[in-house]
Amino acid sequence: MTLSDPASAASASASGIRPPVADSRITVRSHHGDDVEDRYEWFRAKEDAAVIAHLEAENAYTQQRTAHLDGLRERIFDEIKGRTLETDLSVPTRRGDWWYYGRTVEGKQYGIQCRAPLASPDDWTPPELSPDVEVPGEQVLLDGNVEAEGHEFFSLGSFEVSNDGRLMLFGVDVAGDERYTVRVRDLVTGEQQPDEIPGTFAGATFSPDGRFIVYTTVDDAWRPDTVWLHELGTPVAEDAKLFHEPDEKYWVGAGFTRSDRFLVIGLGSSITSEEWLLDADDLRGEPRVVWPRTEGVEYDSEHAVVEGEDVLFILHNDGALDFELVRVAASDPSGARSVVIPHRPGERLLGVSTFRDWGVVGYRRGGLARLGMLDYATGAVDEIAFDEPLYSVGTGGNPEWAPPLLRLGYGSFVTPGTVYDLDVASRELHLRKRQPVLGGYEPSDYAQERVWATAQDGTQVPVSLVYKRSFGDAGVAPRPVHLYGYGSYEHSIEPGFSVARLSELDRGVVFAVAHVRGGGEMGRQWYEDGKLLNKRNTFTDFVDAALHLIDNGYTTASQLVAEGGSAGGLLMGAVANIAPELFAGVLADVPFVDALTTILDPSLPLTVIEWDEWGDPLHNPDVYAYMKSYSPYENVRTDASYPRILAVTSLNDTRVLYVEPAKWVARLREVGADALLKCEMVAGHGGVSGRYNAWRERAFELAWILDVLGVADA
Repeated sequence: MTLSDPASAASASASGIRPPVADSRITVRSHHGDDVEDRYEWFRAKEDAAVIAHLEAENAYTQQRTAHLDGLRERIFDEIKGRTLETDLSVPTRRGDWWYYGRTVEGKQYGIQCRAPLASPDDWTPPELSPDVEVPGEQVLLDGNVEAEGHEFFSLGSFEVSNDGRLMLFGVDVAGDERYTVRVRDLVTGEQQPDEIPGTFAGATFSPDGRFIVYTTVDDAWRPDTVWLHELGTPVAEDAKLFHEPDEKYWVGAGFTRSDRFLVIGLGSSITSEEWLLDADDLRGEPRVVWPRTEGVEYDSEHAVVEGEDVLFILHNDGALDFELVRVAASDPSGARSVVIPHRPGERLLGVSTFRDWGVVGYRRGGLARLGMLDYATGAVDEIAFDEPLYSVGTGGNPEWAPPLLRLGYGSFVTPGTVYDLDVASRELHLRKRQPVLGGYEPSDYAQERVWATAQDGTQVPVSLVYKRSFGDAGVAPRPVHLYGYGSYEHSIEPGFSVARLSELDRGVVFAVAHVRGGGEMGRQWYEDGKLLNKRNTFTDFVDAALHLIDNGYTTASQLVAEGGSAGGLLMGAVANIAPELFAGVLADVPFVDALTTILDPSLPLTVIEWDEWGDPLHNPDVYAYMKSYSPYENVRTDASYPRILAVTSLNDTRVLYVEPAKWVARLREVGADALLKCEMVAGHGGVSGRYNAWRERAFELAWILDVLGVADA
């Protein structure tokens, strides 16, 4: 490797700072009669000292190039910190004889998990906790700051207390590779138990009787493929294999129904699912399938007891594009189906949660997620209404089988995260807590709205906007705009509040989200129209959203920055190639920019699973040609003037390997692009761990965005 600057690299700054330039070590990729020379594939050798040296040189160069933003970064960090109530408590959740809640403490990176006893068995109203008032009977269960001592990275992938409240399990990752070691602690004595299970996936759980731990492990491709049963007090080597899925297209997971009646083992690819049930009181028995898998059919089931009969409510898309909800006998799931909620085209059913006496249904209509209460007797759904035109809502923190209250999480672009309890009988919402925002934040000072961009094929693409009113209405005069997008896996970008975002809005920036095809905002067809051989719609929708904002006076190309992460990073790379003239800057976070190389290699983590999303270019020449036509690394242009680009990645990311953005940045530099790479050397797909570290990371990104937008000194 050399750090000299070739004549073709125009990315050096005016001050003469030189970017690192890696050696060219050509490898050839050959598929379907197509030979492709790749000069930077050698970056994949993570154990190669030259690779690490190159990444460290990239970090040093990025730090030099952004050194002028140090003061702004510090100001933004201070703004985030100053708006955050650092010492705070979450709303307690009832489980068994205890209220469970979390603490954050000023100056500490990680949360502290606690509990306190109920005042009485009839106590369903959570206590109002104050950071400066001692909680009677409080017990600290797990202090993440203590567990993280001596580690640069710390992530909690499993955390659960047994039903009797005596034991706690927790799974810890200290590298960022999403491999968790599960340990068990006695909450009565405080002693660590001898049980220790290394190399697990997230989501380990106790059996209802507390005798066992059910956990999942992954194969060499990072695919969760096996469910295990560990009996407490016995060697891990004696753990029983409950289920193994050999098909590389399927993930496996397991969890107990809220009723504690069944263990559900769920399998899923991007387009097909299957579930198996085990009686919770006979975990060494033989699992039985709910519905045998059928290619292209997705479903999930929830147990309930209706009129004394064990039933399963099954949400499925068998002949129902936007899903329908049916009820079957738990003893004979493949038998007669009773339709509870029929398929309604354009109204996507998202999920059902069952409780002893009623259920909750999630669905999407008009681009917004909604919730409704399900009456078991009639099948009627009573929607829970909210006043804001844009919002997000979901259930959470409802472990009890027969509660009188339903815990909800709510928020919008202008309303901070809010916790409600819904009185199921009266339908009255009780506000339990709204995320405090210090410094005099007033929601009425900000506005949110949705506009519609017309795509190339006439499709109307929703674009959400949020801005500060004091700078004027959006669209009256051009303003700096930060446009975000994702558009894959049917994942919807919900209207949500961000403390960090206020540092942009208060400087006059409009934050926008392009809800492009490939996401799920407008129903299942919206997703289908942005995947496989329709993937280009995702990219052109984003370009058309940008054009709409420019053509209608919201912004100009010199005042527009795009951002996306992971699969949204692929979107960023693609639009930078398609329409570089529309953007002043592009921020790509853990970007999937070398998509074709990755998806061609089934030995790489998660590749085979991804074929349902992107297609199989290894065996299908048409898919190969299509992916090659848009994969960002394959299509860096020599005839384009690229916007400024910042790519952020992590060395231990197992989902999008660091090699992709590293190669992409090297290739962009060859054509004179001003591209920066920032690689976290001890982190994973989610970036750094610890809230202060995360704030500094976001402050770094926001400072770069503001600099590109020309408002860095505002």
